Amino acid sequence: MALASAAQAATFNPPDTSVQMFQWSWNDIATECTAWLGPQGYGAVQISPPGASKNADSWWGVYQPVNYRHLSSRMGTPAQLQHMIDTCHAAGVRVYADIVVNQMADGAGTATDGSTWNAATLSYPHFSARDFHDRCTIVGQDYESAAGRSKVMNCRLEGMPDLATESAYVQGQVATYMRALLDMGVDGFRIDAAKHMPATALLSIMNAVRSTNPLTRAGEPIWVTQEIIPDGGVTRSDYFPVGTVNEFQFASAMRAVFRGEGGKRLSSIPSIMGTWGHWGGSWGFVPPQYATIFVNNWDTERNGSSLNASNYTGASNDTQGSKRYDLANIFMLAQGYGEAQLHSGFRFRNTNDDRPTASPYAAGVPQINVDWDFVHRWSDIANMVRFRSATNGHAQTNWLVGQNDDQIAFNRGNVGFVALNNSRSSWTQTFATGLPAGTYCNVIQGTLDTSGGACSGGTVAVEAGGNASVTVAANDGGSSVPAVAIYTGQKVAGGGSCAVTFSIANAATRFGQNVYVVGNETRLGNWTPAAGFALAIDGSGANVPWSGTVKLPGSTAVQYKYVKWDGSTALWESNQTTASGNREFTSCAAGAQTRADGNFKP
Repeated sequence: MALASAAQAATFNPPDTSVQMFQWSWNDIATECTAWLGPQGYGAVQISPPGASKNADSWWGVYQPVNYRHLSSRMGTPAQLQHMIDTCHAAGVRVYADIVVNQMADGAGTATDGSTWNAATLSYPHFSARDFHDRCTIVGQDYESAAGRSKVMNCRLEGMPDLATESAYVQGQVATYMRALLDMGVDGFRIDAAKHMPATALLSIMNAVRSTNPLTRAGEPIWVTQEIIPDGGVTRSDYFPVGTVNEFQFASAMRAVFRGEGGKRLSSIPSIMGTWGHWGGSWGFVPPQYATIFVNNWDTERNGSSLNASNYTGASNDTQGSKRYDLANIFMLAQGYGEAQLHSGFRFRNTNDDRPTASPYAAGVPQINVDWDFVHRWSDIANMVRFRSATNGHAQTNWLVGQNDDQIAFNRGNVGFVALNNSRSSWTQTFATGLPAGTYCNVIQGTLDTSGGACSGGTVAVEAGGNASVTVAANDGGSSVPAVAIYTGQKVAGGGSCAVTFSIANAATRFGQNVYVVGNETRLGNWTPAAGFALAIDGSGANVPWSGTVKLPGSTAVQYKYVKWDGSTALWESNQTTASGNREFTSCAAGAQTRADGNFKP
């Protein structure tokens, strides 16, 4: 029996966000738990199926199990699996195992653990022909009606022998497999192809498991989610007693609104999925306590039903010339519906491509966006993990649509605020953030240093009353992620604001050009001219002064330049006298100051 005392229970990160490390080896996951997942605040890592499976030169081999007794897989040995679990726990990260218990491998051969099988004779270790359903085929129309439901549960998924999960013997084998993983320290399960099994059978299995293992080794309830792609035949609520369901509607909605399909835009989200306390919407989202949400997984990025970062087959890739993939993941972690899971996979140029032979690391250095994507390390997404934990339980309110339907903002109570811009136009507005007055790190760009005194990226100054004037860059193919996210856990010590008046003359502007202040602060565009602070001309003529006043974070090192900008072309000042080549100053702690900078330096 795998009971854990309070003294044995691990000290885990909040469970709000997990990450699927698709086909990462056990040793590499152990490294990543210590180096990144734990320190960054991830609550759990979901691993690929750990059981013995078909040896195939394609990613899908692990979804064709051969037996449930031996844990030698493509990702490593049982000893390596145990080491990974223990290492991740020590880093504060739970481990969820993807398990495949609906079907067995097709064909015949030698599995990853050395065992053999033959699908033609239904010969598998610990199973015989009586443990399988009769041979029959599922066709597309079977998914669309209650009449076809029996075939979906009893016939072969893509030709693979279908286990009779209603059988007491089969249920016992599955329960034994799950108990073995729980005894190693696994904290939960994703059940693959759940809708191809009766909900009553899965509930019987889980009841049996929980009768002997009511808690995980770390002393928590067993986490369970189920793969149930909605169709006209399945009733997803039948599976709620087992655990949450993978809410594929969320992935589909993110694709629709961020790609602008069928007239959908970001402004469509409340009608599609509902609102805080009234979830469901026109697409029939399940209640949030039963939903595990994701922007994509390994199947959807290959079949085209979601946004994707890894697909280089010629299909639309949502990281190329756009930041919509980043924005969708930021939205997922910022909003309040369901429990969130990121997907971190590998790049492929054929949908059957196997995982890379190269390690995710070279001499211990993560090779981000080379063979493996490392989406979980993309700083704009990773920094939202703690935002999600900090805002858990706080209402999603103050939904605002900007200057067009692809610009949205909202609060998470008085703890967090986010603004997203999926349009090709920058968005400048004074927002009601709901946060206390002070200066906050825009976590899309950086976080507080260890002393809490400065941000590694841009900042946002919130005035008394909770308002903040912010420019959100355009999603126009540039390097900037067009989003702002702030929360109370990333407030700069002191937190005052300084009203800075900038003034420059002799810019020699021509018709159509304006003068901007562009620098290292959010209100100065974070070095993006189109999002910089626009000055006003003081009179008429090419060389009259330009000036303007903007609120910047107090007691902050500011770097900037003046830029002539006509909406498409930026003409920057030449290098200044400072070592960095920028103009520099430290803003006042509070109140106002003036930067009378003389002449524009061509």
